[in-house]
Amino acid sequence: MPFIELESNLPASKFTDDFLKKLCSTTAAALQKPEERMNLSVKSGMAMLMAGSTAPCVMLCVSAIGVTDTAEKNKEHSAKIFQFLTGELGLSEDRIVIRFYPLEPWQVGKKGTVMSFL
Repeated sequence: MPFIELESNLPASKFTDDFLKKLCSTTAAALQKPEERMNLSVKSGMAMLMAGSTAPCVMLCVSAIGVTDTAEKNKEHSAKIFQFLTGELGLSEDRIVIRFYPLEPWQVGKKGTVMSFL
């Protein structure tokens, strides 16, 4: 049950339903998780500064159980996600940062319990 949280100073018009669906399918494939389990949120039009510049940028947070727990895995995920974001949003790689957080099943609640019991 991955969580993808995108923050950007780009306008909301850049993040259409089509973009969200593509981001979902891209991150699901990168993480080898079913699209039905993905959870995405986008915060656009934010006041942001990255590397001393307010030029267009994206910060992406990827949290998931069992697939974001090693440098090797995250290197692979990062390459696939960067390719998508640079292509779709027209940003250079230096204007995108991705943070990976490993989750444990007991840290994610669903259906009145936690994933450990589902």
